[in-house]
Amino acid sequence: MKTYSQLIIILLLLLSPLCVVGYDISGSVSGLITDGETGDPVPFAYVHLEEINRFSNTDRDGYFRIQNVPAGTYSLVIHRIGYAGKSVTFTVTDNTDSEIEIQLRPTMLTGQSIEVVANAENPRGANLEHASIKLTGSSLRRNLGSTLSETLSSQPGFDQRTMGAAPARPVIRGLGDERVLILQDGERTGDFSASSADHAVSVDPISANEIEIARGPAALAYGSNAIGGVINVVRNQIATTVPSEFNGTVTSQLASVNNGASLAGTLSIPMDDKVLNIDINGRYGDDFRAPSEKISNSNYLSSNSSAGLSFIRPWGYSGLAVSSYLSNYGIPPDPIGGHPNGVNIEMRKFQVENKSEILFEDHFLKYLEAQLSYRYYNHKELETSNIIGTEYTKNSANITLKGRHRGMGGFDDGIIGVWGEFHDTFVFDRFNIESNGVSLSTFTIQETDIGPLHVELGARLDYHAEIPKEDQPNSRIGDIRQRTYLGLATSGSLIYNFGQGFYAGTTFMHSFRPPTTDELYSQGPHVAAYSFEIGNPDLEAERGIGKELFLRYRSSDATIELSGYHNDFTNFIFPRDTGRDNIFFPSLNDYQFEGVQAVIYGFEAQSEFKVLSRFVANTSFSYTIGKRDLTNEEMTLEGSDSDRGYLPMIPPFQATLGLNYVHRSFSLGGHIRFASEQDQVSQFEEPTDAYTLIGLRSEYRFSTTGNRIHTISININNLTNIEYRNHLSRLKEVFPEPGRNISLLYRLYF
Repeated sequence: MKTYSQLIIILLLLLSPLCVVGYDISGSVSGLITDGETGDPVPFAYVHLEEINRFSNTDRDGYFRIQNVPAGTYSLVIHRIGYAGKSVTFTVTDNTDSEIEIQLRPTMLTGQSIEVVANAENPRGANLEHASIKLTGSSLRRNLGSTLSETLSSQPGFDQRTMGAAPARPVIRGLGDERVLILQDGERTGDFSASSADHAVSVDPISANEIEIARGPAALAYGSNAIGGVINVVRNQIATTVPSEFNGTVTSQLASVNNGASLAGTLSIPMDDKVLNIDINGRYGDDFRAPSEKISNSNYLSSNSSAGLSFIRPWGYSGLAVSSYLSNYGIPPDPIGGHPNGVNIEMRKFQVENKSEILFEDHFLKYLEAQLSYRYYNHKELETSNIIGTEYTKNSANITLKGRHRGMGGFDDGIIGVWGEFHDTFVFDRFNIESNGVSLSTFTIQETDIGPLHVELGARLDYHAEIPKEDQPNSRIGDIRQRTYLGLATSGSLIYNFGQGFYAGTTFMHSFRPPTTDELYSQGPHVAAYSFEIGNPDLEAERGIGKELFLRYRSSDATIELSGYHNDFTNFIFPRDTGRDNIFFPSLNDYQFEGVQAVIYGFEAQSEFKVLSRFVANTSFSYTIGKRDLTNEEMTLEGSDSDRGYLPMIPPFQATLGLNYVHRSFSLGGHIRFASEQDQVSQFEEPTDAYTLIGLRSEYRFSTTGNRIHTISININNLTNIEYRNHLSRLKEVFPEPGRNISLLYRLYF
């Protein structure tokens, strides 16, 4: 194992100076960003060149410069707290510096963005209206929680699967686990968070520049299984351009419900044609308090830090980053007897990553991007007397080659790429699992505009092999052997711009998901998850067909979005609670992995609009139904009620109503969130009651000497301290959710 790790690291170092023989053919874009009302420069605006993933921040004088931009037409997207987001289309020619002057308009709406095009008579159809979400600036900071899922949970259609304070994972439209792919800077995290509710996501959102959620064709650049969506936490560990000056942030956060505290700092240090990025953070939380009790063993202590060095050249860039995620957290006790004192988790992840890019002149490809990463992940579950009950160890290596090409076959722009992954997995429990996995993919995403119609098409061909270290033809769960899978995933999206801020669109996706190591080969107790997990080595790949229709309206005074979706699955794989006590561990139920016909469908809506001159109202609601086909199943199991065929862990109907007062750099507001009773439950799953939560929030921004920006936010969640249960919590039958929480967030931009 040690030799394997060393070889991967050596390979990363050898690839760092990729393609130093590239051409000096790139141009650049620079500009000044000012306040549209006062004319003052706007410092610390986040500037993103989307087509080639260049990013920068304006300096204290509102100036920015992005280097290494090949000839072509681009969309420059600007975000800054207190201003409407803006997208400017411009053209770069070889070896030239395109200069742009941009004015941002102050806004009261948090989700507003504006598109500006070079030729107003021939605008690109719906370039900003792709089926995706971005959280930046005040939207990201206002919702910042202790976990990624808590940060995203206020978005319509988003929920979080929890098992205490630390192990939480996003659920999108009722889809979670392997159907929602979580990335950091465009690459997989290498953890086991998708496999079980007690496993935490190894990404902390406190240092994120933005969080992107992609659906439809865009998701196929990262995986064929993400029918729920792709969540990319952008930390920009490897810089792609040289900032004009030294800059950074300091963030601190306090929470009353668990005496929580976090501190984070980022630095970006330019050194001629090199950039050093440093990101250090730590987070602590004691046992959290519910209205009627303190939830024992729900504490956590974690850090997620990194350092990256980039070399910026006229032909592109190359950089190397190292990072770590260290976390100790608790799983609350199981009073039935599985672990009466709780389980303590020790999680460690170390990663080294290389990312490089080369630009091309007069070539089919505009640029080629190479990304290679290696991760070591270890997760120990310590039971009574600190005995290791279950331990997960995973070594994984990923390689991605991706190029953006010039127009082809009627498409204006497109991406082609290949991706590969190797993983070595060892699960230690009473019945050990050791296997290797190999995945290979090739993908393409193409887009074009036909007048006001924007068209995106994507396809991804996946090969996956899961190879157990030792075949076991007569094991307790069946014939354990090598399994191989080959499948094609496709997606298409049409978005029509009616003008005057109105858009309509539809997205289709056909997903392909091979079963994972634990779904195939598990055969042991997972005490931290309250289950005895039984794999199925005969499982076939899961396939899904997803459809979505949406309507959007955006103006300076309002944003409205309505969506309806329907996902039909063949061989939907999930761990089904059989209701049986395990013969070896009677305190644990058998959870059998199986594939069934299933359907998940629903709708969601959100709006934000001005009320009078200084008030902004916002509303949202979402509803999801998940059922499996009972045609070929027995309707009941011994000792159970009638099985109505509902899938487990489907969120209830939810609605939110909020009102905010905004005056210059100060805002004050509140919201009411209602969740209905969830009685559409699977066999052996407990229903949950309806509840209503009230929250308050306030934010203030101010500048000091040197145009440094300070932001202070105060949030109060569950103001009335009611006791309620999250239907997606694995602890809902035992423990309620946290009570009243007052959180204070401070961030300094310098």
